[in-house]
Order: sequence, then structure tokens, then C-alpha cells
Amino acid sequence: MQYTIIPVTPFEQNCSILLCEQTGRLAVVDPGGDAGRILAAVRDSGGTPEKVLVTHGHLDHVGAVAEIARELDVPVEGPHPDDAFWIDMLAQQAQMFGFPVPEAFTPQRWLHDGDEVTVGTLRLRVLHCPGHTPGHVIFFQPEAALAVVGDVLFAGSIGRTDFPRGDYHQLVTAIREKVFPLGDEVSFIPGHGPMSTLGEERRNNPFVSDHRG
Repeated sequence: MQYTIIPVTPFEQNCSILLCEQTGRLAVVDPGGDAGRILAAVRDSGGTPEKVLVTHGHLDHVGAVAEIARELDVPVEGPHPDDAFWIDMLAQQAQMFGFPVPEAFTPQRWLHDGDEVTVGTLRLRVLHCPGHTPGHVIFFQPEAALAVVGDVLFAGSIGRTDFPRGDYHQLVTAIREKVFPLGDEVSFIPGHGPMSTLGEERRNNPFVSDHRG
């Protein structure tokens, strides 16, 4: 599997393109804005778009979902249905941050814990990891030892939990009981900032490391 990271919007959100090398098919994950840049990256990849994947419903992760899905003529999969209220509030989110109001969308497929999504012949496990938002999911590709974790976990930090229906205890529990068990060797693409490995965060992240009670 190949991947490309495209930071978008003033929030520098990591939109990513996951490419199945065997089939040349690709998924766009969390197109939060700057649709033109994302579409250019899709063209540059030489791959065939198959779907848009969404980790959660915050504006900086979904602001360009409708436009990208329409331009590429692909379906949208994710997030978990508990984030439907965030997607329904896209206009209010945009007004809050002074962004243009994005097109509304409804995913063709809501995702649940234990589901699987495919990109070409790649199979990605879906883990429901609430806390940052109630319907947040992550995508894990075992053979590539790669996870796309949205705003659950960052290099040296974790997602905010002060938004509506955020829950700090839920988030820490999800990281420790669902994300870290994927393996220390797993690299992850966070929603913002640089990549890291789960082992590095398990050892040294001040919020969720083994050294924290």
C-alpha cells in the first residue's frame, strides 16, 4: 500500500490518499477542504478513485467530502452513525470558524466497530474509537502495519474532548484498549501533525503512555 498525505485548510488537517499497488485503486480519507489540491494529488497518483473514507464529522475533516465524492463519482463510507449530528451541523460548524458553508452529504455507508472497508484488494479494519467525537472510527491495514487514526491520537498528544459529546475517559480507554494493541510497530497517520508509531506513543505520550496511571 502506498499513501500520500496532503495537509489542507488553515487547520493543517492531514487528508490522505491510500493506494492499492496491486490494482491501482485508491481511497481519499478525510478530505477536509482545499478540494482542488486533493483532486490534483489524486490525478498525480495515477490511481483510480474508489471511495471516500471519513474518520469523524468535524468540519476540518469533512468540509470537501461532498465535492470530492461528486467530482470523483465515488461513494462515501464512514464515520460511525453517532457522528451524524456533526455532519448535520456542517453549516453551523462553518459559521463558527468563518469558513464557507460546504455542501451537505450523507454517507452511503455508516461504519461500525469490526467492519471492514476495501480499497482494491486492500482490507482495512474499522475500529470505533469514541471520545474526540462519539462516532469516530479509525482504519487499520495489518499487512502495511499502518493506521489512519484521525484525531484520536497524535505524536505526543491525544484528541480534544471539550467538544459536544466528547469524553476524555472514553478516548483514553479507546487508545489503550483498541489502538495500542494493534502493535508497537504500527505507524499511524494522525489528523494533524507528523506521523509516529504506536510503540513510541505507548512509551512516551504524556497522556496515555504506560508510565501514566
